[in-house]
Amino acid sequence: MTRSRAELSDVTPAGATSPANRSGRPLLELHDVDVEIPLTDGTLHAVRGVSLSASAGQSVGLVGESGSGKSLTLRAAMDLLPVPATVTGGSIVVDGVDVTGMVPARRRQHLSSVMAMIFQDSLTALNPTMRIGDQVAEVPRLRLGMSKSAAHARAVDLLSQVGIRDPESRYRAFPHEMSGGMRQRVCIAIALSAEPGLILADEPTTALDVTIQAQVLGVLAALRRDRGVGMVLVTHDLAVVSGTCEELNVMYAGRIVEHGRTEVLLDAPRHPYTAALLRSVPDPDQPVHRLLTISGQPPDLMQPTTPCPFAPRCPAQVERCLIEVPPLRSVGHGHTSACWRADEPEGWPAAIADVAVEEVWR
Repeated sequence: MTRSRAELSDVTPAGATSPANRSGRPLLELHDVDVEIPLTDGTLHAVRGVSLSASAGQSVGLVGESGSGKSLTLRAAMDLLPVPATVTGGSIVVDGVDVTGMVPARRRQHLSSVMAMIFQDSLTALNPTMRIGDQVAEVPRLRLGMSKSAAHARAVDLLSQVGIRDPESRYRAFPHEMSGGMRQRVCIAIALSAEPGLILADEPTTALDVTIQAQVLGVLAALRRDRGVGMVLVTHDLAVVSGTCEELNVMYAGRIVEHGRTEVLLDAPRHPYTAALLRSVPDPDQPVHRLLTISGQPPDLMQPTTPCPFAPRCPAQVERCLIEVPPLRSVGHGHTSACWRADEPEGWPAAIADVAVEEVWR
């Protein structure tokens, strides 16, 4: 469910405190990663030069429109790209080890010892023919070498940790016998079963109502607080990242166009796309009910784009946007923006947002 911009500062799940230990190297580092998908009529350049990092206990958000490359970025990091998508450039460093050129079996072994992934659709992520508990116990048995009884006890404990009542009874349930929120908790338990330092969460609350969504976010926040688990969260919901993530990356057309501390970026965006996204969040306090959308359409990533991919939709474009690629450059205090006009006088974001959207009346 989409929430208003007024609610962005009010969505803070229980237990979302920052862990004290954030020292040490990042658990995940992407450096200029490219992902391409060869198709019969051309090549889709799905991810272009993406760089980001995440450490233990840290929560990093990745937001943008559908098709911007968010999920493929996570799948590239976890070596779970769908065929025929491939990483064609850049490097992926996991816990200090560059896994880009590793033999696939060794790469996946190293990745799974450091990271785990929570998928968007819990119903399809779970095996419908296996009982819930057996799916949670599978990794402790096969990867950690636990006995069947020890893995059973571990699975019951994990189900309890993620807030499933009567976990011993639920152990024997099948996925279709549980609600969406319960299934998503099971997916979190499976992700935790190998004790990863970092969880990659691909829109884990998309199909849930706001009450269950808050409960799931609370479980993830408690994991950060109690176990120091880091998280990279892909979502389209700005309210979720506001209450969950410390750092935020905004993606557009396969590129990261803005990065910074979440509260700073949401309060004072320095890229017109981010500003337009914020303006498009419905506000129930407005006397007239209307929806605001970003005008135009995202570019076709199978075709050459303008140096700034947002330029065709941006009323603030200048000639330089059409002839030179804007790099991610600092606008102060760890805040970066890929916009040639990012350092213009204060008041720019609001002015851009006012003209970067069009009204759609309900």
